[in-house]
Amino acid sequence: MSVCQTSFHDALFDRTTAVPPGLCDGVGQPAGRRFNVYRNNVAVSLTEALEHGFPAVRSLIGDENFKKVSGLFLLQTPPSIPVMMLYGQEFPGFLETFPPLSHIGYLGDIARLEQAQREAYHAADSGSVAAETLARLSPDALAHTRFRLAAATRLIRSCWPIYDIWRFATMNGAPKPAALAQDVLITRPEYDPALHVLPQGGAAFVAALLAGNTLAEACDAGASDAEAFDLSAMLSLLLQGGAITAVETED
Repeated sequence: MSVCQTSFHDALFDRTTAVPPGLCDGVGQPAGRRFNVYRNNVAVSLTEALEHGFPAVRSLIGDENFKKVSGLFLLQTPPSIPVMMLYGQEFPGFLETFPPLSHIGYLGDIARLEQAQREAYHAADSGSVAAETLARLSPDALAHTRFRLAAATRLIRSCWPIYDIWRFATMNGAPKPAALAQDVLITRPEYDPALHVLPQGGAAFVAALLAGNTLAEACDAGASDAEAFDLSAMLSLLLQGGAITAVETED
């Protein structure tokens, strides 16, 4: 990035920075007012992107607080990719380290859950494996398979009841969150992401599959994290969610 580009970029995202020198409008006049209008439009657009992308966070801290936090986040973390719909990848980490919100310990994980939904929605399409494909494999062959999971698949692990909190913040009449940790799997069976609260051992199982482990290794990971790991239930969840796109056998 050239010096001129850097100057323009810095001034665009920081209202305290002067208009870049030499910047003119269409008739050769200094572009001060026009630049300020443009700068304001950019800030408004990015703030709206955050409002649409993180409705639960907005609900939890209130509209005015959200606007203030968004402005500080924008100043510290301007867009790094030219995709407005995904702006806010760093927002969960920002919330976790923002002192005025440190008393809301679960806020970062709620933002992480919402960002994962956005990413799942915009992930690439892919075909899914039918249950019959697994049924045709022998138990030994199945144990040594590796599953390729859809690009839309997301796993969010938390020590907070993140699904219950997210639902309470975004859905009228939702019950109050339970006092327990929740891990959430996001699949996209059709067009919209679907959220699933995982049973004990489920997150370790899915994490192992995402890491490229065999089904047997993933089962061991799930069983080590649960007293009674239910493989059938987890396979049904993945199949129904269209999350398995390929089954790779040793052969």
